[in-house]
Amino acid sequence: MSSLFDRLTELFEQGHASELDGLLSDARFADLDRTADAAVLIAVTEREDPTVLLTQRPRTMRDHPGQVAFPGGKIDEGEDAVEAALREAWEELGIAHEQVRVIGTTDRYQTGTGFDITPVLATVPADLPIRPDPREVESWFEAPLDLLMDRSRWNENEVFWKGANRCYYEMDHEGYRIWGVTAAICINLSRRLAWLG
Repeated sequence: MSSLFDRLTELFEQGHASELDGLLSDARFADLDRTADAAVLIAVTEREDPTVLLTQRPRTMRDHPGQVAFPGGKIDEGEDAVEAALREAWEELGIAHEQVRVIGTTDRYQTGTGFDITPVLATVPADLPIRPDPREVESWFEAPLDLLMDRSRWNENEVFWKGANRCYYEMDHEGYRIWGVTAAICINLSRRLAWLG
């Protein structure tokens, strides 16, 4: 057992021991005529200063083109969220499931575009050989876990969308704009983990 895995597991269990109010969600904007269950993998690298693997989606994709995202996608029939997240990490980045140490599933996030996303927290070895599938991944990068879990580093913005004001969070990291669903999942997880103490 790695010290990172142990620490994340302990914080995860403590953080999920009780209900939390005010978690971010776009449920009120959701397109109920187009719903799909999905899962993403929050893959934390086993580094002295842990990072999280993120991808940039191709600009040609139908859903969330060009956005920074966790590896993930729709849950296929017969799969659970963990199985779907692991399959997607393999398909998108070539990460074999035996390299992934799953900690657990965290708070679901409902998007305004009709996806009900279950994030799966896990650790992976540092410096895995990543083989991105160009059909699903334009590029990939690592962002420090300390950065993503620090709520003070996120900028809060507001936009008028689907007839109402919608708050969203974003940050720039080495030329990548991390925002929207990915940002909201990070902020919700930061409240569960209390990573920075």
